[in-house]
Amino acid sequence: MEKASATAVFESLASGVRLDVFRLLVKQGPQGLVAGEIAATLELPPTNLSFHLKALTQARLVTVEQEGRFQRYRANMALIPELIDYLTAECCAGQPLQCKELRADTGCAPCAPTKLVKKRASAKA
Repeated sequence: MEKASATAVFESLASGVRLDVFRLLVKQGPQGLVAGEIAATLELPPTNLSFHLKALTQARLVTVEQEGRFQRYRANMALIPELIDYLTAECCAGQPLQCKELRADTGCAPCAPTKLVKKRASAKA
């Protein structure tokens, strides 16, 4: 993940409404929800929700799929570990294996040291 992508994610989630929408979609899992269901659950006017869903989609936090007259939204679950990897890439002075216990406590997947090795190798070149 690049810094610009991480910044877009955090800017999008800085809105309480968008954070609520994203958490609701995470809770729903792969089936997601259509826009009307999101609006009803969170008691939001459809026009207001549309604005927030667009921002979440642009930040890649949600995906949208047309289903007849409806649009189904799903949380982009693959983005969450990417974001965690980005945030923790330099943990423990760039030696993520030292942080193994900490990451295990959070329920996150283990660090991928190969990403750091590639960065270091390209920096030496």
